[in-house]
Amino acid sequence: MEITIKINGRFVSVEVSAEVADYLEQAKRNNRKLYRERQRYWDGREYDEYIIAAEGRLPYCATPEELVCQRETLDEILTVLALCTDAQRERFLLYALYDFSYVEIAEMCGCSKYAVRDSIMAVRKNFKKFFQNCPHERPPKWAIR
Repeated sequence: MEITIKINGRFVSVEVSAEVADYLEQAKRNNRKLYRERQRYWDGREYDEYIIAAEGRLPYCATPEELVCQRETLDEILTVLALCTDAQRERFLLYALYDFSYVEIAEMCGCSKYAVRDSIMAVRKNFKKFFQNCPHERPPKWAIR
């Protein structure tokens, strides 16, 4: 597979394996996700440093309390995802975890982008409903969008 990279201000075409191309594509998605997160919180008041740490840019070591909170949050997320259909779960995870667009997910799943949007909105409604019934915390930001 041939890719184009910029070296010293000049574009150069390079032949790489499919594995390297996939890695570069995933890195681009991660950078886009981090860029969007920075733009969303441009004033710095709500910017979560964990996002930077998770991207490997700062040393990070979770405390035992954070590990327990993460496990509880994961259990809650898995509980809500268990209430969804297989198609809804697959589409939501492709969107939320891998940052695929509606069109890309539609091509992978063999459906329309509107079906993908409806599935993702249905999962978000499930999350909202679940977290509204939880007395201890409000829904995460990604479930509200």
